[in-house]
Amino acid sequence: MLTVSNVSVAFSGKKLYDEVNLKFTPGNTYGVIGANGAGKSTFLKVLEGKLAPTTGNVSMEANERMSSLVQDHFAFDEFTVLDTVMQGYKELHDVKNEMDAIYLHDPFTDEDGIRVGDLSARFEEMNGWTAETDAIQLLQSIGIDESMHHTLMADLPESTKVKVLLAQALFGNPDILILDEPTNGLDTKTIAWLEDFLADYQNIVIVVSHDRHFLNAVSTMILDVDFGKIKLFVGNYDFWKESSELAARLQSNANAKKEEQIKELQDFIARFSANASKSKQATSRKKQLDKITLDDIQPSTRKYPYIHFDINREIGNDLVRVENLSKTIDGVKLLDDITFTLSPNEKTLVMAENDVAATVLLDILAGRLEPDSGTVTWGVTTTRDYLAKDMGSNFEKPDMPILDFLRDYASKEENDNTFLRGLLGRMLFRGEDAEKTLDVLSGGEKVRVMLSKLMLTKANVLILDDPTNHLDLESITSLNDGLVDYQGALIFTSHDHTFAQTIADHIVVVSDQGSIDRAETTYDEFMAHPEVQKQMLEKSIVL
Repeated sequence: MLTVSNVSVAFSGKKLYDEVNLKFTPGNTYGVIGANGAGKSTFLKVLEGKLAPTTGNVSMEANERMSSLVQDHFAFDEFTVLDTVMQGYKELHDVKNEMDAIYLHDPFTDEDGIRVGDLSARFEEMNGWTAETDAIQLLQSIGIDESMHHTLMADLPESTKVKVLLAQALFGNPDILILDEPTNGLDTKTIAWLEDFLADYQNIVIVVSHDRHFLNAVSTMILDVDFGKIKLFVGNYDFWKESSELAARLQSNANAKKEEQIKELQDFIARFSANASKSKQATSRKKQLDKITLDDIQPSTRKYPYIHFDINREIGNDLVRVENLSKTIDGVKLLDDITFTLSPNEKTLVMAENDVAATVLLDILAGRLEPDSGTVTWGVTTTRDYLAKDMGSNFEKPDMPILDFLRDYASKEENDNTFLRGLLGRMLFRGEDAEKTLDVLSGGEKVRVMLSKLMLTKANVLILDDPTNHLDLESITSLNDGLVDYQGALIFTSHDHTFAQTIADHIVVVSDQGSIDRAETTYDEFMAHPEVQKQMLEKSIVL
């Protein structure tokens, strides 16, 4: 068990949260949510002991072990893959190294023998004799073949490093597992494996994630960083979101009788309990939900941006035709003979075995990059706007104030301070925030500025490369809803399962060996197709 007692954290006199009291118990996965800057990652550092709280303390039971996902992808470059994973269990790794060093002593003394005996006993207690086999099996389960286990981390591609560091965090069955954005950089196959792994995990898991599908799949509890507090809610992310909306509705309806409110709460809990009964953590979650009272639910102070895209004109008969497109960059063929046709008003998810290939295709479609061969033919009635993944490339003049940047894209009717400040206010830029220059904005703020620009241009084709990157859950939800309602055509990439499933009705997979083109298909339908399942077994498709 992990206990947080009267913890407060403040920086420069400003409190992130105050008097936090929590008990984490085995068998639960705690999803930590909160707006950008609320202090989610800071809270994880306090739990890990990497940051001392301003007041209070964090304690765990004797002989328990905590493990966390390392964020520095270069920290283990001098070590092999297998050694990196085994360093996830530091005490076991240290004991093994000390035993190995003693065995090399010449002469081997009686004192050496006694010390090795003590170390061997401790090594056995930690299941050290099967540790290397366990690490090998763990690596293989996330798609890292044994042929790579003795490769230096420095020689691995970034996507494989991310997997190795995940395996390091999971290795040795830690009592407390802390994961900060564990799905970042992972392919769909590994994310699905991690969801199953955590659903069956019997110890304590504490996870920060902006992936709603992932949070819903693994969380039995939600920790909401809000009100200057960290409050515990039973259930997954969807339950938290809908219960906070229910609380706000009940609170605003002052005329409703208590009995009516209780009945509405009971109906709400019954619906979620029925869903919970299908999950692997069902029994305990259902019991916890059934105990919730009116006093346990609380409206959120979260602010959701308002995102709505209009179009300047309807698209005619043709959207875009891509024929025999190929592109090689730095000697690597990323696109080879890519051919597909998209129809007006389709919302197309572009997937790839390599994220860079998907980005290159979108750059070509947006006219930022020329193909080596092949053609892109747009319908004459299309108008296009592009949100690139590389945020710097979206802004030609980084020192320009937000207001001036947007003014360049506003129509005559909309090009005044009152309208533009109103737009920025709806996108959560209040007061003097509108005067900020582009170069001082956070990643999430830059995306919100670009979305404001897209709302002004009213293009009937939006090309978006991983648009949820940098956004908090509230902005992701608003963007998701805005794109579902969008009446134009959409071409996008995304690592967010819910985002992809609820928006896309056409899937295009691109590679250096051609493309797969499936219209009138959702993401889940596509991923469930037998041919795709076969491909997933052979090599991971990145989403």
